[in-house]
Amino acid sequence: MLKKAPKVVIYRRVSTQGQKESGLGLEAQSKAVSDYIALHGAEVVGTFEETESGRKKDRPELKAAIATAKAKRAILLVAKLDRVGRRASEVLTLLDRNDIKIVFADSPNASQLENGLRAIIAEEEARAISARTKAALAAAKVRGIKLGCPNGARALLIYQAKEVQKGLDANHLACEAASKAADAFAEDTKPFLLDYVSQGYSNAKIAASLNEDGIATRREGARWHETSVRNLRARLAI
Repeated sequence: MLKKAPKVVIYRRVSTQGQKESGLGLEAQSKAVSDYIALHGAEVVGTFEETESGRKKDRPELKAAIATAKAKRAILLVAKLDRVGRRASEVLTLLDRNDIKIVFADSPNASQLENGLRAIIAEEEARAISARTKAALAAAKVRGIKLGCPNGARALLIYQAKEVQKGLDANHLACEAASKAADAFAEDTKPFLLDYVSQGYSNAKIAASLNEDGIATRREGARWHETSVRNLRARLAI
């Protein structure tokens, strides 16, 4: 007798509207889920998608996905463990349910014990990263270091003028330099963004925190705003 194809309910989550619009976060999740479905010949009986911080407890689409999986006796299929929550307690509660089965597409054969340990370790790592980032920031502020790249635009103008004097293609070189400078600035700021994101901060709250913590923007004298945080997160695919 042929084995009946499993039924699955898909749940995907991104933390911000910017990630949803860029498609970067959802694309990676879709690939992992699609590979699982193709490998097992699974039948999709429901798809749920949410734009919500992993730190927020009230996630209506996750609740709907769980209810659908339970009603249709289907597997709740999620790309990665952290998509259902950042807190280990939430993941463990879900894993402990006996009325539904949950599978994480990036580790479909992991046992309940393995997944539980991964959730605990991931939460502890996030807590440690946050503590190290805050300690490094505090130490830098004590030393009087102004973080960020406040003179980025001015430096690029000076660079462009020098290249004109050399008779080189200043526009092309300046654009290339600007892109490299933007990438470098994004990487410098990434640890702070990851810290704030791990705490479930919205883009507006991240902007306020960056301003409060003295993290400079690329433009001298400018302040962080929700849009600048969203653009930076899109560049880093966070």
